[in-house]
Amino acid sequence: MLALDQAPVARSHLVLIPSYNSGPKLIETVRDARQFWAPVWVVIDGSTDGSDLALRRLAANDPELRVLSLAQNQGKGAAILHGIRAAEAEGFSHALTMDADGQHPADLIPSFMATSRARPDGLVLGRPVFDASAPRIRVLGRKLSNWWTDIETGSRFDSLFGFRVYPIGRLRRVMEASRWMRRFDFDAEAAVRLCWSGCTPIDLPAPVRYFRPEEDGVSHFRYGRDNVLLTWMHLRLIAGLIARRVRSCRR
Repeated sequence: MLALDQAPVARSHLVLIPSYNSGPKLIETVRDARQFWAPVWVVIDGSTDGSDLALRRLAANDPELRVLSLAQNQGKGAAILHGIRAAEAEGFSHALTMDADGQHPADLIPSFMATSRARPDGLVLGRPVFDASAPRIRVLGRKLSNWWTDIETGSRFDSLFGFRVYPIGRLRRVMEASRWMRRFDFDAEAAVRLCWSGCTPIDLPAPVRYFRPEEDGVSHFRYGRDNVLLTWMHLRLIAGLIARRVRSCRR
């Protein structure tokens, strides 16, 4: 692995990590990301577990690591929106998002960024390659969500995997045009609406690992609450798809 001072420094693409009560995995994730990229920004989404304290100490000695904070927990999408607004204000054009729980492959950051640089109007989407650690119910639920997004966009990609490179300006505009996409519905709805806006989805394989609680694994997914949220999201998107087709026919 690269030493921190060897990681490529970019001024168009950054790594953005939203974090809420991520525990020790947060520091591991950030260190791994910094091995392969600079800058790395972390948005602390109202965490109450103290996981940001060690991160702030790390950032004090690393000019390419920045910590942003939200006073109260607002959800993954809200944290990412906060981060991309700040990044866009400083001239960044693209953000690679990754989860703070260590599930995403930091060593693939450079190749995902290279794909984005070659196709800056595209939406670079990780396609998860599961191992034995993946809960079966999560894998099956993902297949159902992907089936809906196939219908909504006419393209095949993973709707829920958060390891992605977004065009910042386009993402900000679709998010600011909606009151949704602020919590667990962010990943799927953002991808669908960006496809509708003209972004070409670019699908790249990426291994994913699920950590057990004894491995400091943290999950804030709630099967009842979040599946209801996803169902409501897909109903909205299908309604939006129908409305788009009606407008197209009228033209």
